[in-house]
Amino acid sequence: MAHAPNTGTARRSAPTWLRVLIPVALILAWLAVGSAGGQAFGEVNDVAENDQAQFLPASADATKVSDLQTEFRGDDVIPAILVFERDGGVTDADHEAISDIVDAVTEIDGVEEDGVSPAIDSKDGDAVQVIASLDTEIKPADTVEKIRGYLDDNTPEGLYVAVTGPAGQSADIVDAFSGLDGLLLIVALAVVLVILIVVYRSPMLPLIVLGTSMMALTAAMFTVVELAKADVLVLSGQTQGILMILVIGAATDYSLLYVSRYREALRELEGKWDATWAALRGSTPAILASGGTVIAGLLCLLVSDLNSNKALGPVAAIGIVFALIAALTLLPALLYWAGRAAFWPLRPTHGSTHKHAVNASSKGLWPAVARLVSRRPRMIWIASVVVLAAASFGLVGLKADGVSQSEFVTGHSEAREGQGVLDEHFPGGSGTPAVIVGPEDELQSMADTILATDGVDSLAVLTDDSASGTAEVTTDGIEPAFGPNGPVKADPTVIDGQIMLEATLEGPGDSTEAEETVSALREALPDTGDNAVLVGGVAATAIDTNAAAVHDRNLVIPLVLIVILIILMILLRSILAPVLLVMTVVLSFAAALGISSLVFNHLFEFPGADPSVPLFGFVFLVALGIDYNIFLMTRVREESVAHGTREGIARGLVATGGVITSAGIVLAATFAALGVLPILFLAQISFIVAFGVLLDTILVRSLLVPALSIDIGKAIWWPSKLSRTLN
Repeated sequence: MAHAPNTGTARRSAPTWLRVLIPVALILAWLAVGSAGGQAFGEVNDVAENDQAQFLPASADATKVSDLQTEFRGDDVIPAILVFERDGGVTDADHEAISDIVDAVTEIDGVEEDGVSPAIDSKDGDAVQVIASLDTEIKPADTVEKIRGYLDDNTPEGLYVAVTGPAGQSADIVDAFSGLDGLLLIVALAVVLVILIVVYRSPMLPLIVLGTSMMALTAAMFTVVELAKADVLVLSGQTQGILMILVIGAATDYSLLYVSRYREALRELEGKWDATWAALRGSTPAILASGGTVIAGLLCLLVSDLNSNKALGPVAAIGIVFALIAALTLLPALLYWAGRAAFWPLRPTHGSTHKHAVNASSKGLWPAVARLVSRRPRMIWIASVVVLAAASFGLVGLKADGVSQSEFVTGHSEAREGQGVLDEHFPGGSGTPAVIVGPEDELQSMADTILATDGVDSLAVLTDDSASGTAEVTTDGIEPAFGPNGPVKADPTVIDGQIMLEATLEGPGDSTEAEETVSALREALPDTGDNAVLVGGVAATAIDTNAAAVHDRNLVIPLVLIVILIILMILLRSILAPVLLVMTVVLSFAAALGISSLVFNHLFEFPGADPSVPLFGFVFLVALGIDYNIFLMTRVREESVAHGTREGIARGLVATGGVITSAGIVLAATFAALGVLPILFLAQISFIVAFGVLLDTILVRSLLVPALSIDIGKAIWWPSKLSRTLN
């Protein structure tokens, strides 16, 4: 009979009271955490921020302009655009109704006093727009919901109306994220539960594992919500979604590894106390190493420029910490109390065979795979590399240079439809102007430059006259502003020698056309040192976000590789094995991204991807992909010491094949659950990671890594002593 390593020596007997006290204390402690942390799920939406400008670095021009806007206007506001349309022309009755609507909207809580413009007719007479400034101190999404509710009840029949602009788009994004607490969690838990039932064929064990994952998620959610309340970190909808999926997937993976070791120990040892300690000794090093690798990779995001990337690092790392703690404390305590009954009806009996030996008589999938790999290692690893390299060619079609904010929501979006109506009847940038801040004495020079730039429709300057707000600027100077009582000559608002201009662009504020215009403005306007002209607004925010994302991608990816490589060298006490493992995971990532690119472009027909998508995909796939290689190679090293390198690799593959494949399927399924939310970014991340994890689990870890290791032989452990002493 073949025995599992490190389980044959019984732990010194502990007093009965201690065997009772430790598990009970752990379970009660986690129940207390769950009770206290449950309320965090209801509070997370109150602290989450989904404004794109919030995530820009302070050094970005768009961020500086956003801060200055508050100083110039006295309030931090965001525009909502109400657009009305009737085929055949807006009637006089429509105009009367719209006038009543303007009066009513002005009274809605959250709308700035004197912050609603008069109705503005389109040149073709088929549409009308009204711009309302919303106070960001009150959640703009809530205010937009109130406005939309009023419009639904009070808009004349046949008159199309929509709330769009930055506030409308923000409201649609918040609505899309509203399924995080309910739909996403239910789908993820249901999928994992079904997989665990299939894997374990037991009614109790899946509930124990899933309960452990939920407790880890509750503790993590409580922690990040409290830190967000204290302004220690920023929590967004997409970060919240990734946190949920990551904790459930990682905690379940770590639990699967512990359960596998515990089942081995129950076969080897009679007492469940001794089996518990043997399972902890056998699984803790691999679980800690795997979790530590993921945490280290995530914390590399702290060097990011983009605050959304920087925020994800510690939030996700906190989730992994609690996944580790729960898998190594709560799960062992629960399984200790359940003992062999947890596996019913397939209880592991003391003295039963482990089936880790690989020989002609071994039966089952993984012994067959191990024999195949052992017979044809070179052919298998070369064929695997060719397949992965071929899949990587899809990278040439990857479109990850950003998408407009209106494309952020993949499902129904009133703001996106309303923007289409605006584009048809008004200058595309109406309501979302480019905002320029520059020296007061350079007003006319700046105006001439701005108006001469292709893509600019008109220009206005912020004035001291509260009735008008802005006055038109032409190449001949400032034109009288038109207030409610007729033309008003207003002076520009000046703060610290600076003025604020608003350029209405021909293209929609979140379009590629608008971004090109803003880039042209930044090049044309003078850079005068301390009095440099700054260009902000929606398009500028998108430009600065994409630039920061590209910078982060180029900086973080090499850093993650270096950190993971160092950790693997320390763990495996080898140089060659870690280098090869990292190379295989990078190749796997390239293949996953290549296939994803083809799927996004030709199957889902996505408009493109945010530059952060490849970065997030890389961090998750490389860190989590290394997890499975750690599970495999730590066991291979353990078996190789006792049985030699070739036999040890085969035995390690058989011993870990089932649990790692199950873990990969669980993780892929949990990330796939992100696809239920109508968010483009999350849909793309869910596919990349889910497909990549399956590719890594089935091909790389099952075939490529074992075959390559067998072909290299004991030199795989170079320069450690094992490379010289093993057979």
